[in-house]
Amino acid sequence: MNDIFASQVSRIETNLARVIRGKTESIRLLLTALLAAGHTLLEDVPGTGKTTLAKSLARSIDGEFRRIQFTPDLLPADITGSSFYSPKDGTFSFREGPVFANVVLADEINRTSPRTQSALLEVMSENQVTIEGRRRELPQPFFVVATQNPSDYHGTYPLPEAQLDRFMVRITLGYPDLEHELEILYSQNDGHPLDDLDPVLTTAEVLTLQGQVRTVRVDRAIAEYILRLIERTRADTRLRLGISPRGSLALYRMSQSRAAIEGRDFVLPDDVRALAVPVLAHRVLLDTKARYGGALSQTIIEEALEKIPVPH
Repeated sequence: MNDIFASQVSRIETNLARVIRGKTESIRLLLTALLAAGHTLLEDVPGTGKTTLAKSLARSIDGEFRRIQFTPDLLPADITGSSFYSPKDGTFSFREGPVFANVVLADEINRTSPRTQSALLEVMSENQVTIEGRRRELPQPFFVVATQNPSDYHGTYPLPEAQLDRFMVRITLGYPDLEHELEILYSQNDGHPLDDLDPVLTTAEVLTLQGQVRTVRVDRAIAEYILRLIERTRADTRLRLGISPRGSLALYRMSQSRAAIEGRDFVLPDDVRALAVPVLAHRVLLDTKARYGGALSQTIIEEALEKIPVPH
């Protein structure tokens, strides 16, 4: 992969690191998903910077940012938009919903009803909205960052498997260490670092990077390695639901993106192994016995990585 690609990605990483301190790995995963043209689920406790990270990304690529605060009374039309009747001239006009943006933050997505959650399904999968039989294309690039608090179940609606499968990667930010949290305190003495953040790329340049990711070579042995990992989850008796073909494609695309960010035009087994847990763990469904027995989806993916031979 050329030096221009690496330089552009490095500029975004540096920009985000000015605001989100000490989370290099999480930032890299977010950018890997963006360049793979996927969507991201940020799962963590409140106050760890999930919203700030999404805003910082939108500003870094000079993209339009919209935030949707998911609540129990939110309706699908509040997300996608709807037609309004004008009594003056007797015509209908379409008013765009907040999904018509480059970076959409679906904040606390598990606090709204399944009906409203499903309104994002077509949007995330097809990059379009269909209202009254008419298709409307969304701005490109289009990147959804959804957040949820995994430790709070009161008044929530767990995301169904079909919705979880739409997210290319699940990221956990976690609390900062003492040194970086001290930096956060002092960095906001005179204002928030986000206020001084300038764009380092354009949305057109991001689209070019996404196109270059697709050209990264994946050897047949690597692709078969991915599929062997996937097949193992489908045969695991502890799982009610294994990885879908969408999941295998997500790991394939993310591996291409990681390779490109690392400066290579080919995928290595290390790319697959580094991404397997964040890309696959949220897609499996434990059966009741395994869940109450203390099994974790992350552990099952890690076991598969240990048992499937790595191609040479």
